[in-house]
Amino acid sequence: CRSSITLWQFLSVLIYIDATEVEIERLKKTEKNYSGKKKRHTLKIQIIADEKKKDILRIAVSGGSKHDFRLFKESRFIIPETAFIIADKGYQGISDIHFRSLIPVKATKNHKLNDLEKAFNSDLSKRRIFIEHINRYIKRFRILSPRYRNKRRKFTLRVSLICSIYNFNILFEVLEQVLYTLAKAPFS
Repeated sequence: CRSSITLWQFLSVLIYIDATEVEIERLKKTEKNYSGKKKRHTLKIQIIADEKKKDILRIAVSGGSKHDFRLFKESRFIIPETAFIIADKGYQGISDIHFRSLIPVKATKNHKLNDLEKAFNSDLSKRRIFIEHINRYIKRFRILSPRYRNKRRKFTLRVSLICSIYNFNILFEVLEQVLYTLAKAPFS
């Protein structure tokens, strides 16, 4: 799979899209937040991130019952034509909206994956670990890791603040590296 590894070097902008769910307490009147996938009531956070800048570009929040791709369509995030989107299997159909999108090849009952498709899926999942690490960073905050018990109308604000902390942390790391290289450089 050597040729696919060199392919990533030529892609200009890589944008990653993924969604994660946070468990909430059950509502008394409605079941609009019930996630059939998680078998509990959840709120969904969709994260759109840029690999080159290593920061979160945008978030979208909805009830857990909404599908990932539907949440992406309703968020109306404008992606440049030159950018490549990398997403998981929950975003099938994204190539109809954005031509330059990569999702894993799905096996069916009648069509098993060949070695090239397996290698492509493996390489794509190695690249997608970037967005999974962002999900992990966000869930390190105790407000999102166990069951979310605060007011739901403040959920988007709190997730935005946590994502801002992540972006600030990335900016601080870059600044720290620049200062370190300047300190090591000899004075002329």
